[in-house]
Amino acid sequence: MTAPTPLAGIRVVEFTHMVMGPTVGHILAGLGAEVIRVEPIGGDATRRLLGSGAGYFSMYNRGKQSVCLDLKSPEGLAVARDLAAGADVLVENFRPGALDRLGLGWDALSAINPRLVYCSEKGFLPGPYEERTALDEVAQMMGGLAYMTGPPGRPLRAGASVVDVTGGMFGVIGVLAAIEQRHRTGKGQKVVASLFETTIYLVGQHMAQFAVTGKAAAPMPARISAWAIYDVFETRDEPVFIGVVTDALWKKFCELFALDDLWADESLRANNQRVLARDRILPQIRTIVGAMTRDEVVAKLEGTGLPFAPIGKPEDMFDDPQLANGGLEPVKLDTGEQTRLPTIPLEMDGKRPGSETTLPLPGADSRSVLQGLGYAPEKIDALLSSGAVQST
Repeated sequence: MTAPTPLAGIRVVEFTHMVMGPTVGHILAGLGAEVIRVEPIGGDATRRLLGSGAGYFSMYNRGKQSVCLDLKSPEGLAVARDLAAGADVLVENFRPGALDRLGLGWDALSAINPRLVYCSEKGFLPGPYEERTALDEVAQMMGGLAYMTGPPGRPLRAGASVVDVTGGMFGVIGVLAAIEQRHRTGKGQKVVASLFETTIYLVGQHMAQFAVTGKAAAPMPARISAWAIYDVFETRDEPVFIGVVTDALWKKFCELFALDDLWADESLRANNQRVLARDRILPQIRTIVGAMTRDEVVAKLEGTGLPFAPIGKPEDMFDDPQLANGGLEPVKLDTGEQTRLPTIPLEMDGKRPGSETTLPLPGADSRSVLQGLGYAPEKIDALLSSGAVQST
């Protein structure tokens, strides 16, 4: 099926690195926008990260064109300004003031392109912290997410760049809202999303819990669950999460696992009663589930309406049957290897976004992008010869 491209005709210029800014461009590209990623000469250093950063570039830079510019040279800066002059959207996530000092800030570029939507992805929105350097982990630690994730006294960052990615998603929401407003006003605007305030939005449910109950939320590993059975259970081989979240599902759960004695106990018919009796209920359930294999538990719960989940690992997702129909898209890495990576998790008009993509080498699209700006061949050759622009 042809992938939906609702943003076809929207041109995005991206000055980004790491995860948060590239996420904005990746989502916009996945929805059909033309995204031109400006990299330094030699390519973004994110391409060369090791360890947990080794997947950043390939995950968040699919579907983009690559132009390498020397922004310290007048010629490279002139190309960058020309790109911004013809763009619908600009995305950046460098330290506060970095692009302003180059003449690529909002004030300078909106003066030459009043329709520009300028998306800045920052550590903090305006306030006493706004000049600080922030990372996903900094925001998680400051904003209470790490506190809620780890056991008491041991703050632990979430197992993915959730704040970077969610902050990028908020940036996309702001960009789309600004484009919609531009339809009415003809004018662009500056959109700012941030790591810290995104984290605060994520932990807002725990803030609300305190406001409602007067009691501070306990870290997730020590929390008092709202349901008696809402936990990971060991089986003979691999663990399974099971949740029993209504009284009707309690009846069904007891029938499935032959818990006749528990169902016969009328003092356990209501959820809050079961929560108070967790210490009596759970050992019996752990014994029954522990005598089964994971596949046996899954087979018993499949189709019952009971929430359950085998405990998956990221590498397991390559072969997950749920993702076989558009959940993963083919990607040719810049090493030349083929893989599949997650498609934007949307369906639009019955179709999934995304299509086969190739990660560009640094500067792979420099010449064609300059041609699109109307540069004469001799000017392009001069820029390439001077080192202000790199092409591969």
